[in-house]
Amino acid sequence: MLAIIGGTGLTNLPNLEITKKEVVRTPYGDPSGYLTYGRIDNSIVIFLARHGYGHTLPPHEVNYRANIWALKSVGVTRVLAVNAVGGVAPDMGPGVLAVPDQVIDYTYGRKHTYFEADAPVTHIDFTDPYCNRARLLYLAAAKAADIPVLECGTLGVTQGPRLETRAEVMRLHRDGCTMIGMTTMPEAALAREQQLSYATLALSMNHAAGLGSSSDGIKLADADAVLKVGMEKVKQILAKAVEMHGAMPADQRGLN
Repeated sequence: MLAIIGGTGLTNLPNLEITKKEVVRTPYGDPSGYLTYGRIDNSIVIFLARHGYGHTLPPHEVNYRANIWALKSVGVTRVLAVNAVGGVAPDMGPGVLAVPDQVIDYTYGRKHTYFEADAPVTHIDFTDPYCNRARLLYLAAAKAADIPVLECGTLGVTQGPRLETRAEVMRLHRDGCTMIGMTTMPEAALAREQQLSYATLALSMNHAAGLGSSSDGIKLADADAVLKVGMEKVKQILAKAVEMHGAMPADQRGLN
């Protein structure tokens, strides 16, 4: 089964024919909200709003463990996430979409693993943090929707909820980040611990602090306008991805 985790700007899917809503309790507390089951072109999908359906949860207070556990518990095998980001690389200007292939984690204090307390010490391979099959699905869906996306990139994940300073952006650039977000980690690592196929589609809302149109500061109203337009493209890509996932053989719907 396929699930979509929506981020900033994506608290619902307007083309989703809702069939039911389910509240899931987990050993790790409450997820961000109920799971919304529905259909897009006869393909079944589950939707979850990462920040809550009223967008009330800041990045550092999202219960990532509960969200991923809830999806796994109802039979989800693949998660397509969406992230709003700031662009660091020159080709990640406002409105640009990308399917990143790498992550650098700068977060702290978040519950980032299921392997704690009395659980055995367990190490997961995280060389490539995103599932290749899920990334290829996103890329194929974008092509089918005739929407250009960058095929790779490194997403630096900061703590939030504040935006970054000029010096921090310079540091992230030196580290090799091409975009900056606040929610991919520990979400991606938890999905890997649960052996879920996981990838994200990143939408650049603005140039990161000190760069390009944000050289004198980030204009939040302009970023919100870009987000509104960009999310319409994201929804088109997601609709194609759901349709294509539904047509896949069962053995191609999991982690690779």
